[in-house]
Amino acid sequence: MRDTNRLQEMEVFLAVVDDGSFSAAALTRHMTPSAVSKMMTRLEHRLGATLMRRTTRNIHITDEGIAFARS
Repeated sequence: MRDTNRLQEMEVFLAVVDDGSFSAAALTRHMTPSAVSKMMTRLEHRLGATLMRRTTRNIHITDEGIAFARS
């Protein structure tokens, strides 16, 4: 079950990258924006890297996030 959560974290991260926001990714994944946010926080914590910089209006994918999305 833990591996499934990790796979879902990666899928949601890629949805955020593709869709450009937590809200859009949440909509396409049938989740709430807060669930997406929590999932991204867990993924970043587990990886020990900042994958994206968030503000109330923007998401900027970091170099680490770009590399992770490509791998």
